[in-house]
Amino acid sequence: MVVDIKEYDLDREITWCPGCGNFAILDVLKNSLAGMGLSPHQVLVVAGIGQAGKMGQHFRTNTLHVLHGRLLPVATGASLVHNGLKILAIGGDGDGYAEGGNHLIHAARRNIDVTYMVHNNMIYGLTKGQASPTSEHSIKTPTTPQGNPLEGLNPISMLLGLKAGFVARSFAGDKEQLGAILKKALQKPGFAFIDILQQCPSFNKVNTFRWFKERVYDINEEGHDPSDLEQAFRLAQQWGEKIPTGIFFEDPEPKPGFREAVLGDKDRSITGPELNPLAIKEIMEEHL
Repeated sequence: MVVDIKEYDLDREITWCPGCGNFAILDVLKNSLAGMGLSPHQVLVVAGIGQAGKMGQHFRTNTLHVLHGRLLPVATGASLVHNGLKILAIGGDGDGYAEGGNHLIHAARRNIDVTYMVHNNMIYGLTKGQASPTSEHSIKTPTTPQGNPLEGLNPISMLLGLKAGFVARSFAGDKEQLGAILKKALQKPGFAFIDILQQCPSFNKVNTFRWFKERVYDINEEGHDPSDLEQAFRLAQQWGEKIPTGIFFEDPEPKPGFREAVLGDKDRSITGPELNPLAIKEIMEEHL
């Protein structure tokens, strides 16, 4: 099926700052979904709070905009209710690694059928530049005026430790790589995690576009085998002068997804599109 990318377009003002990495990510999203032959009605975006959480407002698709850090529980419910949708969870590093960190742990453990894209600009962009979980040590922000006393969280190592079935990192400045990773993640059953490094030109003056561009390299182009978990852990420790991107790990023996574990069948869902959502009494009698 051929889908015109224009089906995803919305005539709506975009309020991101000039130079924000979100523009490139939005372009990759629309091109990837259309390129896979997915129409807007076949996609659900569950978005958190923050500049990344506004993503679903800027292209035509089913969208749920939820509480700060709570997008993965909602995405879990959506994946159980209807297995005919491609579900994208989209949030930022604050939304995903601070407020939503506990949900991330269990989404990976449960292997929910969701692709989770974390826009990692290493700062709280919507609320004017406070330090986030991934902010580097010594960076000065409104909440760390003397310099951040903490080391930044390593989300790749964390997800590898959780044995998530698909763990990747990309850079908003490499749209070709990001598009290839996103398509592969969407095709993979179970939980797929993509940490997307991006610049925040307004509030992070350290980890700029140029800073990332000079450091990132593609581990898959250099021969990394994504089935090698031990090597993936070693690569995940690199940060500084060289920053690895690409698919770190893809489980060669995929685990059963959460739908299969809970419902006993990977193709079964709690309900289907024929359900009348107003038939509350019938729903309760069926499922309670």
